[in-house]
Amino acid sequence: MKRLFDVAASGAALLVLAAPLLILAAIVRLSSPGPALYWSQRVGRDNRLFSMPKFRTMRIDTPEVATHLLDDPDCWLTPPGALLRKTSLDELPQLWSVLVGDMSLVGPRPALFNQHDLVALRTEAGVEVLRPGVTGWAQINGRDEIAIPQKVALDAEYLQRQGFLFDLRILLATVAPVVTGKGVTR
Repeated sequence: MKRLFDVAASGAALLVLAAPLLILAAIVRLSSPGPALYWSQRVGRDNRLFSMPKFRTMRIDTPEVATHLLDDPDCWLTPPGALLRKTSLDELPQLWSVLVGDMSLVGPRPALFNQHDLVALRTEAGVEVLRPGVTGWAQINGRDEIAIPQKVALDAEYLQRQGFLFDLRILLATVAPVVTGKGVTR
């Protein structure tokens, strides 16, 4: 049932959002050199790598590390980058990853390929069996503001509690942090 919901919801969202997605792509493309989409190598279900699209918010010469590991993340942002990140609009292309089955609407956020500490802790907790999500239990309980061990504990809690109604609760609870930008670090 979860996969069917993911396909139906992401397919419908991509159709409804087609024009705004094209406008955002044009804004990103015209504001700085490089493509509109950035395809990031992420760790998916069973620790397999997959390519996840996002609207590009950083310059093309930015090092491939988690943003919090950059000395001065702001200097790497493109002109619309801060706004796209704060509003989570940069995440909208991930609906494609949901449609094709690399991601789910709800699950642990996919780790970067080089976030070995996060991947190891998730594997230890058994969380790697889950399909990563556009949003998740850890996302609505602190987002970027919580430490990795706490994120993994929340991911493990999601693993135990997962179900259609819990997913709906998480999707609805995602709206407020996205609208307010609460918990987002650049």
